[in-house]
Amino acid sequence: MDSRENTKDIRILAIESSCDETAAAVVENGRRVLSNVVVSQIDEHKLYGGVVPEIASRRHVEAITAVVNKSLSDADMKLSELDALAVTYAPGLIGALLVGVNFAKGLSYASKLPLVPVHHLRSHIAANYITNAQLEPPFLCLVVSGGHSHIVAVEDYTKMKIIGKTRDDAAGEVFDKVARTIGMPYPGGVNLDKKAELGNDAAYPMPHPRVADAPYDFSFSGLKTAALNIIHNTQQRGEEINAEDLSASYRKAVVGCLTENFLKAARDLGYKKLVIAGGVSANTLLRRELERECGERGYELYMPELKYCGDNGAMVGAQAYYEFLEGNIADLSLNAAATRSIEIG
Repeated sequence: MDSRENTKDIRILAIESSCDETAAAVVENGRRVLSNVVVSQIDEHKLYGGVVPEIASRRHVEAITAVVNKSLSDADMKLSELDALAVTYAPGLIGALLVGVNFAKGLSYASKLPLVPVHHLRSHIAANYITNAQLEPPFLCLVVSGGHSHIVAVEDYTKMKIIGKTRDDAAGEVFDKVARTIGMPYPGGVNLDKKAELGNDAAYPMPHPRVADAPYDFSFSGLKTAALNIIHNTQQRGEEINAEDLSASYRKAVVGCLTENFLKAARDLGYKKLVIAGGVSANTLLRRELERECGERGYELYMPELKYCGDNGAMVGAQAYYEFLEGNIADLSLNAAATRSIEIG
């Protein structure tokens, strides 16, 4: 259903706590952001080189009330002026998800507002509706993040089909692991991207893995191992790694795998409207290469604004609007799920 077909403005308070950001937002009609509050735990998790689930859960508990209150205050709204509540319930770190889900269920019970359960990856796709007001399904989307790498056919706002996915590691995960081994602080992928802009992407030869029986699937574990072997072999010889060159070479290889499969799927399936989403959609080379390739092919390319690439409440509110229109309402038995297919929602 197109948002423009709805005559009544629908305002939803959305909560996100799937990993290490506690976030809440008020979104109107799935497109207009009235508030968007994000509290990040990055500085604390830097001490450990990555997200510590137990710490993440505890910090969500400490922050969530203030984050929700600020999102309402920034939107200049009261609970009684809302039409619904929404919360990310899957996938993610189970303890972190449970904080948001239980808070949202309590708020729904107290306020009598309907509760909309939202799939995290669907939310990332919906971030594009905020940035690109004219974007409507159907389209083909590359969803790339720390935990997921999918090619998804978005047939309608709540109807999606997986066309391809990673067989092992996710793109964001392998960026983070190689960056950490080079010696970069968490979050590694962001820092590797910055280093790569300064390096020679032909300095270190990298493999280009393919999945023989599934042309749209990805496999990044071998590519990650190749980069780690270069680092360890160089260190064993007592030599120093050129961080800029290795970052550039490795980034080029990962982005090459992503763009090749994505564009192949678009060509084979007849899609000319392409979308990227997820934390890795902020990657400088990925955005640059897809802009160039889509321009040459005459494809439309939609990308989220950088502030909506990472986890946030606004993207949850955007997707929640369409789930709400479809009647996807949860009762108080709603539970969190660490894994769940985007096709199920």
